[in-house]
Amino acid sequence: MKAPAPSIPGQTCLVTGATSGIGYETALGLARAGARVGIVGRDAARTEGAASRIRATVPGARIDVFLADLSSQAEIRRLAGEVRDAYSRLDVLVNNAGAIFDSRHITVDGLERTWALDHLAYMLLTLELLDLLKASAPSRIVNVASMAHKRGRIDLDDIDGAGGYGALKAYSQAKLGNVLFTAALARRLAGTGVTANSLHPGVIASGFAGGTGGWFGFGWSLIRPFLSNPTDGAATSLHLATSPEVAGVSGRYFSKCRPVPTSSLGRDEALQERVWALSLRQVGRSE
Repeated sequence: MKAPAPSIPGQTCLVTGATSGIGYETALGLARAGARVGIVGRDAARTEGAASRIRATVPGARIDVFLADLSSQAEIRRLAGEVRDAYSRLDVLVNNAGAIFDSRHITVDGLERTWALDHLAYMLLTLELLDLLKASAPSRIVNVASMAHKRGRIDLDDIDGAGGYGALKAYSQAKLGNVLFTAALARRLAGTGVTANSLHPGVIASGFAGGTGGWFGFGWSLIRPFLSNPTDGAATSLHLATSPEVAGVSGRYFSKCRPVPTSSLGRDEALQERVWALSLRQVGRSE
């Protein structure tokens, strides 16, 4: 049984992808720790349902619902504006929303969907909320990546997969993007009181592969009963969001609540900076 998250009454946290799986369990754990929690989902009924379940489990919990399709940059900017209007402070941002897709799809912004949702959404939402996080320091940014980043490669000339798309290839590239983004962000946040860390949650029986069919969806359905549960998957996110043990720790990658090495590409500072610059251009922001 996992130890409960440390008590953090008075803190305000935001969790994306919080209607089920790891995101839901993270939001539930933060509510149990006494925080006010904003949960972000795409579907109104599912997001309101998740909020109701948390309130029923944690009497008196303060849960706020925000709706956004995080594959759309306009939606992310609208969401960030609503968060800034709703909250005078933001102590923890957990970028958790993500999915894997078995076919290539281009978003309304002209970007490949996996890269847009699983990587660029982390960056844009974080940057849109960064002033609020800095004003609330000490504060924390928690980016849910994956061990899949270790098989990831960044093809700067074909980031959208036009030259050949594969579900795992696109997902691994985006998760490597999370790791690279976190390291580059942490350097820029030095001295601000805001920390940024990424993590591998484990191989979890969650709904993240719900957008797939074909061979990948079939294979996932076969192994799903043998995977870890979402409560275990949320443990490292909660550790990074709440534990005094990691206060001031930044730019690290965690698994099972411990810092572990990333891939060699994840530690490549030059690549971190190239992907940072590319991602900034793709989200239409300057340094």
